[in-house]
Amino acid sequence: MSDHLDEVGSPPADPFDEGAATKPTRTKRKKSLPFWLELPLLILVALVIAVVIKTFLVQAFWIPSSSMEDTLQVNDRVLVNKLAYRLGELDRGHIVVFDDPRGTPATNEGFLTAITRNVAEAIGLSTPRSEFIKRVIGLPGDTIEVRDNGVIVNGQRLIEPYVKPGSRMPDFGPVTVPAGEVFVMGDNRSASQDSRFFGAIPTEDIVGRAFLIIWPPGRWGGL
Repeated sequence: MSDHLDEVGSPPADPFDEGAATKPTRTKRKKSLPFWLELPLLILVALVIAVVIKTFLVQAFWIPSSSMEDTLQVNDRVLVNKLAYRLGELDRGHIVVFDDPRGTPATNEGFLTAITRNVAEAIGLSTPRSEFIKRVIGLPGDTIEVRDNGVIVNGQRLIEPYVKPGSRMPDFGPVTVPAGEVFVMGDNRSASQDSRFFGAIPTEDIVGRAFLIIWPPGRWGGL
């Protein structure tokens, strides 16, 4: 009587055949790239991810001036949440980054220059030339006035513990904040170009909310 064949036409394996059980199986191994090729690819991927995060989610922002002292010092680096006002409400006291309301002259930069600039901005090594950082003082419909070195909103003097000691403010206003705009000021009132000079800013020009100091390490903390 002949042996039975399996579906592919070969005799079934003998379950008691120790040799069959110990026969090694051959597996194909994928060849990995050499390190000198793999490292540049990993760096490129990391930079692309950094630029995508910077563009849509969170951006590191370098503080170039003293206008927000003592809250923010020159050369501090902060993180800015770009989804803050898509998911939440804008409120008085928030520190925001926004497009320069004075506009910036157009520049013809090359492809490599644009890539370098975007990468540097993504990791906080440079500040976008078109962006400012200030504190929200007045909301749409508020009446803002500066009298006797104090800020008055809707007839009530603001308590502002964040203002740099010794700051001096000339009288200003009153002005009413238009719908869809906010009135912003720097914490160093003696050295800040803000809404007292260029007016209220459209909320659509706000890039995001600064929420964390990340550099230097000794100043790490929330805003």
